[in-house]
Amino acid sequence: MAVNILTEGINLYKQKAYPDALAFFLSLPVDCGADKMEIAYFLGLCYAKLQKYDEALLYLEQVVTSGTQIERVLQCRFLLAVIYALSGRKRLADFELNKLLETGFMTASVYAAIAYIAWEQSDTEKCLAYYENSLASDPENITSLNGLGYVLATEEKDLTRALSLCKKAVNNSPNSAACLDSLGFVYYKLGLYADAKKYLEQAEMLDRDNEIIAEHIRQVQQAGA
Repeated sequence: MAVNILTEGINLYKQKAYPDALAFFLSLPVDCGADKMEIAYFLGLCYAKLQKYDEALLYLEQVVTSGTQIERVLQCRFLLAVIYALSGRKRLADFELNKLLETGFMTASVYAAIAYIAWEQSDTEKCLAYYENSLASDPENITSLNGLGYVLATEEKDLTRALSLCKKAVNNSPNSAACLDSLGFVYYKLGLYADAKKYLEQAEMLDRDNEIIAEHIRQVQQAGA
């Protein structure tokens, strides 16, 4: 019975109609008969997709503390870590990620998340080490291919490898503004301004309000492209 009650909302979520899915789950009466943790799970996912992180935390934490359906608990713990990192709560993010590492869940993605937090904390060596760990676990992890390539380029440690990593990321995810931006930035660091401009403009078309992409374009323009 509960599955039938939630089917419409689940389908809306799968179709990426997140506002509609959220409205559906919020409209369910308390006595609808559906599992409360099932509803909390999808509310947390919808809020996360809509970048309403405070609301997402409320429901994701309910799923984690429930201890039921272990796969979902681990998935929600990972989302908690990402949201904590994005909102500057690094210690809470570290706690959740370390818990996940103990379970072996999504190891490559967890390593990538730890690397991102380290980068935000200006700990470059830790960042590089965890991106390497991520790629050792999953050589095709797009987040780590892109992240490691970008960090190597920023630090000018190994531009040849940075280019290879970012090219692979773009090949695997050609419509990712982040990956296109990183590849363009690597070309900028290599002094290949025409190539840099090409990929950075593609990135900008996909994410016009991104200040980092805009700054990279300004750098290329100032370099005389």
